[in-house]
Amino acid sequence: LQALEEQSPPSRWSPRLDRDTIIDAHLAVTAAGTERARASVQTSLHVPYGSGDGEKLDIYFPKDPSGTFPVLVYIHGGYWQCLSKDESGFAAPPLVSRGVMVVAVGYDTAPRGHMDSMVLQVRRSLAFLVEQYPGIRGIYLCGHSAGAHLAAMVLSTDWTGFRVVPDIKGVVLVSGVYDLEPILHTYVNDALNMSREVAQRNSPMGHVTPAGPAACEVLVVVAQHDSPEFRRQSQEYSQALRAAGWSVSLLDLASVDHFDVIEKLSEDSYILTQV
Repeated sequence: LQALEEQSPPSRWSPRLDRDTIIDAHLAVTAAGTERARASVQTSLHVPYGSGDGEKLDIYFPKDPSGTFPVLVYIHGGYWQCLSKDESGFAAPPLVSRGVMVVAVGYDTAPRGHMDSMVLQVRRSLAFLVEQYPGIRGIYLCGHSAGAHLAAMVLSTDWTGFRVVPDIKGVVLVSGVYDLEPILHTYVNDALNMSREVAQRNSPMGHVTPAGPAACEVLVVVAQHDSPEFRRQSQEYSQALRAAGWSVSLLDLASVDHFDVIEKLSEDSYILTQV
């Protein structure tokens, strides 16, 4: 347990900055990047996809929003209890310039939000987008950290209860958590207050479905300076998907940590932006 407590804070593992300043730095970088995006891109902010306070989207439109376009849906991290869509538009500029619509999803973080409801909110936000924007030509999901967990949970969605089936073409999971049980006994669960049943029900690792004919491609990304636990989960989850017939690539990125692995998506030349 002691080892898990130490592995849980990703901030401990970065060689760049000490653990107290790296979170603040991450907030500053993503907030500034989002501000730049909002100033330079046509947007529709705080679009409600449900009636809850947190159920809102920020949409960054491509240059010509009249035609059809792919959409990248970004789901933020923050251990399911901090950050928001308001710092989640930093990746928009390089993508919208290539004709991609970028959407940052808001969801109710803990303690207000419950793990079951966060998973449902992300699924509902995708259904809403499909109904609202007929011009969407394929959805690509990108989640970071806790957001990668929520994106992975989308892969096991039974869409029969929804009015539409989103055409998900690809999922990019960056430095994610795919098994929630190890965090039950860490400080992370203080705000989440998950029982073992809730953790099991919402662990992508335990809900890998066989890949159907319409299965999308999955890119699992891990940073060199992610903690050993994050790296282990990424490897095991990608192996589990592959064993179930999914088309999976594991991208292990050198000389980045849990934070700049995603921050650099604001740069055109970054390998992940290119991919």
